[in-house]
Amino acid sequence: MNEDRFKIFSGTANPVLAESICGHLNVPLGKALLGRFSDGEIYFQILENVRGADVFVVQPCHHPVDNHLLELLLMIDAFKRASAWRITAVLPYYCYARQDRKDKPRVPISAKLVADLLETAGASRALTLDLHAPQIQGYFDVPVDHLYASPVLVEYFRHLKLPHLTVVAPDAGGVERARFFAKKLDAPLAIVDKRRVDVDVSEVMHLIGEVRGRSALVVDDIIDTAGTLVKTGEALLREGATQVYAACTHAVLSGPAVERLEKSKICEVVATDSVPLTEAAKKMGKIKVLSVADLLARGIRSIHEETSISELFI
Repeated sequence: MNEDRFKIFSGTANPVLAESICGHLNVPLGKALLGRFSDGEIYFQILENVRGADVFVVQPCHHPVDNHLLELLLMIDAFKRASAWRITAVLPYYCYARQDRKDKPRVPISAKLVADLLETAGASRALTLDLHAPQIQGYFDVPVDHLYASPVLVEYFRHLKLPHLTVVAPDAGGVERARFFAKKLDAPLAIVDKRRVDVDVSEVMHLIGEVRGRSALVVDDIIDTAGTLVKTGEALLREGATQVYAACTHAVLSGPAVERLEKSKICEVVATDSVPLTEAAKKMGKIKVLSVADLLARGIRSIHEETSISELFI
């Protein structure tokens, strides 16, 4: 690759992942200065020439969400004004994705607003990983490449060889994701019927499928407060499951998540490095982190070389 025409930059959200992506692509991480004024305003300056370059900005927008999002917007604006040829926003974790529709009166469609902000800032396209709602791709008027971490997670559980495995979707919205796991692991599928009673609060109602005497693997895209996961695990054990594992792409783990997982009977939570673990989560022995750096690097390479990326959409 021509390093003068191909550049990768990172915000402060997950520089370790960005460095790992660069390692897979054998290119250096772009030089930039990202800091704060005394009043908290973000300061950003590119420290190398990007005129005519194909620029990729790696920035998952996890906690503090708004800071990381604004960092990304300012970086994109700087590259646009520095005459970059193309700017791809690489969002391993897309913020506000759970607010993708008007499910109540007088609420915003925040996921759409984020897409508009990225485009207005100057993003030429976006590369995302496991969007909470795949239809968010349609909120953009620029190309979106949506990758899935499923192959990375499935490979881990394939080698783990859990006995008499049943894959569990924690809600109706996660059935397609869980079905992919079940098919690849040659396992039956179960579905949890839950009701959301408040923001970040849900109640397990029924279990559709058989888990008695079997290992259960709960598959989700995000683990945030871990309330749903822990309640799902308890319900599965009450129904006779012998052990419960969990897999997710984005281990956000906010609020009481770590404490809940530590106290739960879930054997292990397997996640990716789309967002970095909190210090408390790192100290907990139940979390296994798998890297998606190679997957994202292959996506970035395909975009830059303008080759087919469809083989990664599995």
